[in-house]
Amino acid sequence: MTEKNIEIKIEAAMHKLSQLRALKQKIDAQKRTTESKKKRSEDTRRKILVGAAVLAKVDRGEWTESRLLELLGNTLTRSDDRALFNLYPIQSADENSHQNMVADSSIANIGFMKK
Repeated sequence: MTEKNIEIKIEAAMHKLSQLRALKQKIDAQKRTTESKKKRSEDTRRKILVGAAVLAKVDRGEWTESRLLELLGNTLTRSDDRALFNLYPIQSADENSHQNMVADSSIANIGFMKK
């Protein structure tokens, strides 16, 4: 085998190694994406189940509607989230006393409670 042939084989092997490394990176990225999607899905499912459990407590009378609205009023900060529950939007930090005010105190009017 000549020196030139050896150089060609080395170059081909390095090219193949480069391709294999790129393939490994792609596979690793796909694996991370899949794991991330699974975690987000599980997080969403947990939130739905917690919400369902709390709503069931309200339905059974173990929690009052006002207790739920107070929890939501103290927790939700985004205007669109607050609007889902007929809570007034938070205007500013100075108006914190108004953040728990409810536009319509009946949670049945929100649309997810049984009447």
